[in-house]
Amino acid sequence: MSSQYFPDVIPCPVEAKSLTPLKDERATPCIIPPPARPILKVPAVLAETTIQIVVEANIPLNPPASEIKRVFKDVFLTQCKLVPVRFGEEICNDAVRSVTKAKLFIEGYIRKDIEYATVNCDDVIRDRIATVPFSGFTDLTSDDFFLLPILGDSSESRSRFNNPKNHDNPRLDKYFFENNVFYNEQPYGELVSANFYELDFSPCPAGVGESFDTLREKIVVDLTLKVLQVRQVRVTALGL
Repeated sequence: MSSQYFPDVIPCPVEAKSLTPLKDERATPCIIPPPARPILKVPAVLAETTIQIVVEANIPLNPPASEIKRVFKDVFLTQCKLVPVRFGEEICNDAVRSVTKAKLFIEGYIRKDIEYATVNCDDVIRDRIATVPFSGFTDLTSDDFFLLPILGDSSESRSRFNNPKNHDNPRLDKYFFENNVFYNEQPYGELVSANFYELDFSPCPAGVGESFDTLREKIVVDLTLKVLQVRQVRVTALGL
């Protein structure tokens, strides 16, 4: 066989080492038997929704570009807040209300990594990082919820007294106060997926061999996210 298939010198070598296999065996976990129907506090999925985000941005390029090579994109959420606007039945001794309609406010940005070439024939590929902000809201109704959010009420009351010297007048120096505070678990969002559709172009058309210093982008993002709330749920223990 020809020596060209087995060269004496391997081109472009790098440091490497062979790994020694280690022995492993199955371990038996220590499990404490729970009650017949334990109560767990876990994140519960309230809803999963797809929100369409439409934004337009002008991104300056320095040095100017002659050709866009690749664009990588990611979505980052900086805010995802659920604001109840309609309530249903009261539960847990009338201290907690279920939410049947809410506004979901979201805010974040699209992080773009743009690789492009310049007019210089022997220049390196340039890289431009840009963040495109977005914000908005959507409605979630009872049909959108797998599990209705819950919100406990806080109350404050004040009792007043008559003036013992003149029962026609109230006392302004004596009150009885009662406060009831319920600390709720705040619903929150979790990213699932993002589908990007975009059109990138120069506002001023550039011919072959010409450059442009601004990239205009029209972006449509179908953003899917989960809305969760930490809840107490009773489960049936299996295998007992």
